[in-house]
Amino acid sequence: MREASSFVPVEVADIDAAWLQQALQPHAPGAQLEGIEIAEAHSGTTGRVRVLLRHDDARLPRSVFVKLPPFDEGQRQFVEAQGMGSAEARFYGELAREVPVRVPRSFHAAYDGEGRYVMVLEDLQAAGARYPGAGDSHLTGFVEGTIDAFAALHAAFWGSARFAAAGDLAWVERRSRSYGSAAPLVRFAVEQLGERLPPASRELADAYVPRAERIPALLAEGTPTLIHGDAHLGNMFALGDTPGFLDWAMVSSAPGMRDVAYFLGGSVPTELRRACERDLVARYCEQLHAGGATLEPGEAWRQYRLNLLTAWIAAVITAAMGSHWQPIEVGMAATRRADAAVAEHGLAELLRARLP
Repeated sequence: MREASSFVPVEVADIDAAWLQQALQPHAPGAQLEGIEIAEAHSGTTGRVRVLLRHDDARLPRSVFVKLPPFDEGQRQFVEAQGMGSAEARFYGELAREVPVRVPRSFHAAYDGEGRYVMVLEDLQAAGARYPGAGDSHLTGFVEGTIDAFAALHAAFWGSARFAAAGDLAWVERRSRSYGSAAPLVRFAVEQLGERLPPASRELADAYVPRAERIPALLAEGTPTLIHGDAHLGNMFALGDTPGFLDWAMVSSAPGMRDVAYFLGGSVPTELRRACERDLVARYCEQLHAGGATLEPGEAWRQYRLNLLTAWIAAVITAAMGSHWQPIEVGMAATRRADAAVAEHGLAELLRARLP
């Protein structure tokens, strides 16, 4: 029998009852799987496999969700180069149990030095999760709950010494240093999208590209904490009234306002964002304070405006990738939302003023 601790599956065919039984042993010692069934498998920025389990052990779930490298070789190489899958596996293996927000339960997580990784996670479909979209009738409440969840997560790691070179979260800090420096990808987006790219986005691209190498330091201004790093609606779920967060491949050390601005600027419908953003930023500050952290409202608003850039970068790059990462219509919708936000907040002018 292959040891789950030493074997990292890469293909769907590598997932068998013997390996899963080993992976689940820490949660149900001595448990036996009679067999498994692959219920569905698909791939995007990662491979995703829903597996049904046959057993008679009350300690085990009836299904799990397994994450693997992407099935497409080109996409797999990109993810490996970015270290995204390994970072997410490390998050689930080392951090998931202590974050004060709802995430899928982790049964097993492993990675190696060759870019291979695997996670055996809670099947949220079986748990009754729903996945709010931009047209969700309860979106306003979900957005408010998400802001509160961000504050709880960020307050717990606010200015933590664990991000220091000798700390156990130094790996998170190291992988966050160059965030925001994406000139080649932004240039690619401008070329690919052409006239489909809204005017404000083209103006911002002109301001951003020559300053891209100085952007990481600008975005890092503020107290660092643990952030999700890719907090859009597609990476979220709800169980009852509780928001939860999926896909921690971009987990980072950065000012918490990055999560807030990324979410509001890229995922929340423009009219709702426009009507509520000041109140939501103030709410975030209040919830941070309740959690023992401090961010002055004026400074929070300054960071919010600047970090809308992160929503824009993600949106235009995702759209430019066509359907390799997300369906093209999803990327273009996010681009339109981000474009409206950066236009209203004068991001092109702000960059030119901050980085002459």
